[in-house]
Parts: sequence; structure tokens; C-alpha cells
Amino acid sequence: MEISEEEFRRICEDLKRDRASIIKYNPIGTDKEIMLWMLLNTLSIYLSLSEIETPCFNGKPDAETYRDAILFVLDKRRTTNFDVGGYLDRLVESGLTYNDH
Repeated sequence: MEISEEEFRRICEDLKRDRASIIKYNPIGTDKEIMLWMLLNTLSIYLSLSEIETPCFNGKPDAETYRDAILFVLDKRRTTNFDVGGYLDRLVESGLTYNDH
């Protein structure tokens, strides 16, 4: 399955809108780690990744690890080549919205 930029933007916006609840109920690390972890898991479900396609981590992953995993998952699954990094930056920054680009 593939994902369009519009679908990816919508997922990121929805997560951003629920940021406070996501962080409150998932105290697994920093705010950035939590948001990127949630996006990675959402993408795994949305893209119907098999167990073999789902990234695995050794040790305790950090925000950069989750970011790299998201980029890896999206590498060949985007319908067009859009800037994933910009969306990730806005997702993890508490003051930025998707209209600020």
C-alpha cells in the first residue's frame, strides 16, 4: 500500500491535534519520542505493514531512531516524493501548526 502527501498530512494533523492526550497517556519517553512513536505505529497500521516490514529496535530507541524508521517506512510507499521531514518537524514542535510552512 502507498500513501499520498495529503493522507500523510492528515495523519500528522490528527496526531498533532491530539498531542496533549497522546503524551499524557503514553509516558514512554520525551514528547518528541512519543509523537514519533505514535506516528510510526499509525503508519504501520495504515500501510498494513507485515511483521517483516515493521521496524524493530535494539535497546531503547530515541527520537532520531523513530524519525529514521518513519523515513524508512515511507521510502518506497509515497505516491509522490514529498518532504516528510518538514511534517515530522511540525509534528514534534509544540508551537508549530501545519499552516506555518
